[in-house]
Amino acid sequence: MIKWLRDTKSGMWIMTVLRLYIGFEWLMDGFEKLTKGFDAKGFVMGAIKNPVMAPTGQPAYGWYGSFLKSFVLPHISFFNFCVSWGELLVGLGLFFGTLTTAAAFFGMLMNFAYVLAGTVSVNPTFIIIEFLILAAGYNAGKIGLDRWIVPFLREKMPFLQRSVTQSTK
Repeated sequence: MIKWLRDTKSGMWIMTVLRLYIGFEWLMDGFEKLTKGFDAKGFVMGAIKNPVMAPTGQPAYGWYGSFLKSFVLPHISFFNFCVSWGELLVGLGLFFGTLTTAAAFFGMLMNFAYVLAGTVSVNPTFIIIEFLILAAGYNAGKIGLDRWIVPFLREKMPFLQRSVTQSTK
């Protein structure tokens, strides 16, 4: 399946449709947060007070609650900025097919952060789509700006080029 996602035109078209859908969703969420204001403090406090529970009755991700309490909450202004702009930039990257795999990775990172905080919502669906985009690699952004950006970056930054192994048979 991964070979099909990476190498076929039908895979490219399907990934383009999925990329446009999820990119639009991220774009709208980020735009709304930037234009209407966004404060994650209530969300973070809720995640700390009501963590995801394991079947044993203990917090399933105690480490995440500690992270939210000791690091995120004291720096909430920074996280408000990162979430708003992060969602917008992920949306732009996915929608326009610009640095598509990086955008999908950071989108997935945010989706996992929401899931760990106890918000299911659309996050599992987004994680699956982002995983497919990552699996498709360059093919996911071929109908987009990556068609020109990725070759340019590979030319200007040799460490980004794929290693080519030659058979000596």
